[in-house]
Amino acid sequence: MTVYRYPTPEWLEESGKRYHTTPRFKQALEKITTKIFFLIRAEPAWGIEQDIIFGAITEKGTLIDLRFFSNQEAREMADFIMGATPQEWKKILRKENKFLTDFMLGKISLEYGSKVGVLGLAPYANTFIEALTQVELQFPDEMKPGELTEFRSYVSNFRDRLAI
Repeated sequence: MTVYRYPTPEWLEESGKRYHTTPRFKQALEKITTKIFFLIRAEPAWGIEQDIIFGAITEKGTLIDLRFFSNQEAREMADFIMGATPQEWKKILRKENKFLTDFMLGKISLEYGSKVGVLGLAPYANTFIEALTQVELQFPDEMKPGELTEFRSYVSNFRDRLAI
């Protein structure tokens, strides 16, 4: 099984492919039309030198786009921007913590959008998290020192290439 590093374009691309080939995701999210973005706060120890944003655009459960966005692009398009440390996102993606609980505790902040709107989406969070975790993920804190050095360079390169 291929292991995907978090956060990388390959992880998002493969997650999108699996979303499209798994009908239960679209069915479970058929009432959702939103542009939601997730800000991963900078964490140099994890090879994330600057904040990075990925987002999902859905229309009636159909995934239109899942990728990294520039800060400006996300802010122009977003219905919601949620922010947290990479360590917090790891806990959510590993299903060690629940999105709604961590949001209410302030571990995940609302950077943009309506709190009431986020609470309306909260019942669907587990389905979206499931869609993002159909692949095996490796987080930077699980990498060996040499792998982390290579990852840091890779993140810098794909950020330049994608202008994010």
